[in-house]
Amino acid sequence: MLAILSGPVFAQQSRDDDPIMIQEREKKQQAEALDKQYKRTLDQTRKEGDAPVRSDPWANMRGPKNDGKR
Repeated sequence: MLAILSGPVFAQQSRDDDPIMIQEREKKQQAEALDKQYKRTLDQTRKEGDAPVRSDPWANMRGPKNDGKR
């Protein structure tokens, strides 16, 4: 008797073409694509951030460093 009643429940659970399941799958794929894009953008900005250190063009005009003493 219990097997007869539980049969339709298992049949409904095995369907992968439910609109809710499709929607969840699409959301997961969109989240993964967005995460990949985010990581790719981070990698690009890190590569661009390795710019050479700027030099002080007025260093010769200022004279030697005083270490805060006047």
